[in-house]
Amino acid sequence: MPRTRPTGRAVLAVLTSTLTAAALTAAAVPPAAASTPDGVNAVGTPFRGTAPDGQVRGYADLHTHLMSFEGFGGSVLCGRPFDPRGIQEALRDCPDHGRNGALAWFENLTSKGSLVGTHDTTGWPTFRDWPSRGSRTHQQAYYTWVERSWRAGQRLLVNQLVSNRTLCELYPLKKHPCDEMESIRLQARRTYELQAHIDARSGGPGRGWFRVVRDPAEARRVIAQGKLAVVLGVETSEPFGCRQVGGVPRCTKKQIDEGLDEMRRLGVSSMFLCHKFDNALCGVRFDGGTTGLMVNLGNFLGSGRFWQADTCTAPEHDNTVIPADDLTALLAGPLAHLRPLGVTLPVYPKPPHCNVNGLTELGEHMLKGMIERGMIVELDHMSAKAAERTLAILEEEGYPGVVSGHGWSDTGWASRIYRLGGMVASYGSAADTFAAEWRRARRARDPGRLFGYAYGLDANGLGPLPAPRRGNGANPVRYPFRSPVDPGVTLDRQRTGLRTWDVNTEGVANYGLVPDWIADMRNVAGEEIVADMARGAEMYLRMWEGSRSSARA
Repeated sequence: MPRTRPTGRAVLAVLTSTLTAAALTAAAVPPAAASTPDGVNAVGTPFRGTAPDGQVRGYADLHTHLMSFEGFGGSVLCGRPFDPRGIQEALRDCPDHGRNGALAWFENLTSKGSLVGTHDTTGWPTFRDWPSRGSRTHQQAYYTWVERSWRAGQRLLVNQLVSNRTLCELYPLKKHPCDEMESIRLQARRTYELQAHIDARSGGPGRGWFRVVRDPAEARRVIAQGKLAVVLGVETSEPFGCRQVGGVPRCTKKQIDEGLDEMRRLGVSSMFLCHKFDNALCGVRFDGGTTGLMVNLGNFLGSGRFWQADTCTAPEHDNTVIPADDLTALLAGPLAHLRPLGVTLPVYPKPPHCNVNGLTELGEHMLKGMIERGMIVELDHMSAKAAERTLAILEEEGYPGVVSGHGWSDTGWASRIYRLGGMVASYGSAADTFAAEWRRARRARDPGRLFGYAYGLDANGLGPLPAPRRGNGANPVRYPFRSPVDPGVTLDRQRTGLRTWDVNTEGVANYGLVPDWIADMRNVAGEEIVADMARGAEMYLRMWEGSRSSARA
């Protein structure tokens, strides 16, 4: 982002932009055509079944947003993961972007760092400028792109239902109210609608490859049939209206209990307690750098207070929030005395930083309510103080249902998560960077438990997708290739409409290039990383089964 002094309007614009092996039997699924106009481009019959020891095989995405086009008021993201009228309706640009994209200030700001810019707005069938790994506001997970990944061996996807009231209120265009829970309900309905759409194209109810699952037993049955088990999660800043204004919570224990029961009825199995802003449940892990400046302003607009940080004494810490230098360090000490009066200023001591806000009494109530219901606790986005208390409670309860699903927590927590029986996944990054994260996770694993690894792609999450690996000319992904996880499926370059993508030059431009990305991981880390990725779904199911067993105990 530019370092020039922003105007008031630009500050709000930037704020809105940043808030933001196994013996497997053949499946009764028809093989895909070698080249299809909607982007599958996979030949072969996807595997189904389980190994003789009962393990499922398949890789897992623990964090993606299939329905975020309905979040934030419903006008921030362009395109849909499906449309009953066809791909030409689903994959079109936003009308407010104008004829050449010059009016797309949010897209320009998030992808180019400037309010000024243009892009080709044709969409289907040419896709000259999008989807691409760097475009933040164009659809990244059209359903046939997800199908390509499923055919290559993906067997579990956590669909995070997401919204943010503050971003919704600041963005000038909206189709829906800014209430976060209303948005969550709508996105849940859209997910079931996608399931029905795929069923209709596959021969009728229950016949499709995309299945929303409500418990681990159902997930095992779905995966054994060779289908994709879709888990519903919730990642939002004000779950059940639990914002905090001037230090006063805007929700009650009764609201939390009723909200958790409603989420279970919707089929939600996994939740975050907090996301981008401190709320009535927990303090957040800061965004760093210039992004942090803007999200901190959002914290103030939403709660009446800026983030509050002290210098950490424990090894685990939050991201560094700015400004933090010698001058601010002199001021931070005296200003800390104003906190009890509700006075906060964005002035911080020397790093490492820890948010002074941890898990609140209401947060502990929600955490224990999730344990009682056998739900999976998402640790990412919690402050170090909140994460420490959360892990302590989970350890006291012997509860394994905890994940760090997209690399947004201190890496120091990994060994504790693994000892509990939980799971860690990395945010999507270039294949060699991702492999380095996998190696760190292997060192932290519990040797007494099965180890599998997963990714959190965060598709449609207003962030970048994995970049192409630098220096890949010596060992690129060579097309066509057999899927590393399911060698019975062969993939060529992904083609949608008139556009063809190559992971070597464009990275993961959309969800359909995930298999190509995993093939590139094999190039840099060998078969061992593929084996661990292929155990990702099994490890997640064991964690989930342990959670449900603990809840019933």
